Amino acid sequence: MQAARRYFKSFASGFVVAVPVTVTFLDYVGYVARVEGASMQPFLNPEDRSFNDVVLLNRWSVRNFKVNRGDVVSLASPRDPEQRIIKRVIGLEGDTVKHTFQMPGTRTYKNRYVRVPSGHCWVEGDNFGHSLDSNFFGPVSVGLVHARASHILWPPQRWQRIEPSLPTDRGPLDQETIDHLEEQGAVTIPKT
Repeated sequence: MQAARRYFKSFASGFVVAVPVTVTFLDYVGYVARVEGASMQPFLNPEDRSFNDVVLLNRWSVRNFKVNRGDVVSLASPRDPEQRIIKRVIGLEGDTVKHTFQMPGTRTYKNRYVRVPSGHCWVEGDNFGHSLDSNFFGPVSVGLVHARASHILWPPQRWQRIEPSLPTDRGPLDQETIDHLEEQGAVTIPKT
């Protein structure tokens, strides 16, 4: 009986310490998440597999709202704040990007080119046409970004560090192109 009491006391004191430490780690450092859906194919969840990638989401790296072009980030969906989505950052505040895809019933812009407002970023899925992203809901507040995907952890054969990269046909426009488009009045600056 005495041994059981000591064991329970030891377990309870360890539990009291472990829970706050674990919660703090998950809130401030990072956690593991399964990627669902096809919006980031072929980079995440390649089509030839029947199971989903598992990634390490690094919360610490975005603690000061610092994101870079090409980062794969997890964010709260602007349509449903309870839902988390994973997308690639294409443009940062001040960048001008091409609004590439229009679905019926989605947000429309007067022009195909959008200037990303202050405090926002432009995110897109890698699987063009199969992603609800900034082409659907516009620039996203960087305050909605809660983590950067830093590694693919599962399956083992895909284990790798996720380096920031932009698809060759995406990204912000160069200054010469922007100047030309602004002369024509072809750039939309969304109201925030």
